[in-house]
Amino acid sequence: MPGTTDRRRLGLLVIRAAAAAVLVLGLAAVPARAADQSPDYVVGPQDVLAITVWDQADLSGKFTVEADGSFTFPLIGRVHAGGLTLRAVEAEMVKKLADGYFKNPQVTVMVDTYRSQRVFIVGEVRVPGTYTLTGSMSLIEALSRAGSTTPAASSEVIIVHAPEGKGASGPVLPEQSSPSQTVHVDLNDLQRGGAAENITLRDGDTVFVPRAATIYVFGQVKNPGAYALQTKGTTVMQALALAGGVTDRGAAGRVKIVRIVNGAKKEIKVKLTDLVQPDDTLVVPERFF
Repeated sequence: MPGTTDRRRLGLLVIRAAAAAVLVLGLAAVPARAADQSPDYVVGPQDVLAITVWDQADLSGKFTVEADGSFTFPLIGRVHAGGLTLRAVEAEMVKKLADGYFKNPQVTVMVDTYRSQRVFIVGEVRVPGTYTLTGSMSLIEALSRAGSTTPAASSEVIIVHAPEGKGASGPVLPEQSSPSQTVHVDLNDLQRGGAAENITLRDGDTVFVPRAATIYVFGQVKNPGAYALQTKGTTVMQALALAGGVTDRGAAGRVKIVRIVNGAKKEIKVKLTDLVQPDDTLVVPERFF
């Protein structure tokens, strides 16, 4: 049987282990919230700010930014936050609190609820709509919120940037914007982890996922019909594979493409390694014997 001293030691070890577990959980929770925050996030109307003044619990709390871009804070009154980054709001509050109230005040400003900024996700996504811009939202995160792309989506995403500092009131499609406002992203590169493709979105951006071009495959193939041309550089062989491949009666060496050239229909004899174009119709004839 363990003695009294041993039992006390065991009790202390249990208490210390429990305290350590609480500390670890607390530390794990902080970065999870902070990771969503960017000190360069620009505050706007209706955002709810969580403000902490260290060693001054009565002053800490949540404050909603009003339509004029300001909020009321104890002691110092109105504080302008609209159009400022979180870091700039902190600096402004430190300046005001240091002016006759506290010596070397320590202030932390975070966003408790994002409401002021938004992005528009349209086109071939499962849940198109308007989404609140939270911190540093990346393209991957935006597409994930929209339920990912549909099977009919092309391999490209087009981002239309709103003019700097001016959030759009609704989605802006590529044909409604200037080339300087648009960014084209290859979805295949993005899915392979291309960091350069994972663009950080800003207020008013439109993420547009166009529908893939269509090709048609008929004749001696297992599943004739229309198919989405989702990748550039698709060969005749790959197009035939979409239709299940050539049947036993098909002549793979005599495939032809019916293509519209300058408004006129044209038949083109092709090889399996030739590239197909949007709206092409591939025809696989029957073998002679």
